[in-house]
Amino acid sequence: MTEFYVSLFISNVACHLSPTFDNIPSKKIVPTPIEKDVSLVSRTGRDLQRYNTAGYRQVVGCVPYRYKKHGGGEIEVLLISAQKKGKGMLLPKGGWEIDESIEEAALRETIEEAGVTGHLEESLGKWQYKSKRHTMIHDGYMFPLLVSQQFERWPEADIRQRKWVSLSEAIELCQNSWMREALEAFINRKCQTN
Repeated sequence: MTEFYVSLFISNVACHLSPTFDNIPSKKIVPTPIEKDVSLVSRTGRDLQRYNTAGYRQVVGCVPYRYKKHGGGEIEVLLISAQKKGKGMLLPKGGWEIDESIEEAALRETIEEAGVTGHLEESLGKWQYKSKRHTMIHDGYMFPLLVSQQFERWPEADIRQRKWVSLSEAIELCQNSWMREALEAFINRKCQTN
């Protein structure tokens, strides 16, 4: 998924810069490793936001996880802080837009908010929840993401902190009940697999 998203991003940029790229022989173009070159701009606005037929905003996110190096295969989850005005910790998530697949949206939101990417797994499910700020209903879809890359700089690094925690800490620290339910679904899946 990540390679597809990066290729899509590069091809969209190349379309806008085609006069610049016309004079460069194709054999000399070398892709830049994503660890050193991730876009530092988050998408903003809701012009492309998806809504279902009932008017519910479509939101997608990830449960970013990794296996501890020196912990016998114990799982850690990456939580992020709410934006400056918010309190508590949560999972990365945001709006699913009409110009991307649900998987692309999940990866994009996780890079923007948490500064990580990796292997996206099968969806954990869908939850409905009420927005605290706008009193509207959202459909929230969550995916497990086995993290393979963690960036030093990412789009929302100035407004968010991130923290690797144990599964029990994640359940305790996560401020949103629907995200705790997604974490429980993640834990149940991983326990069945192991």
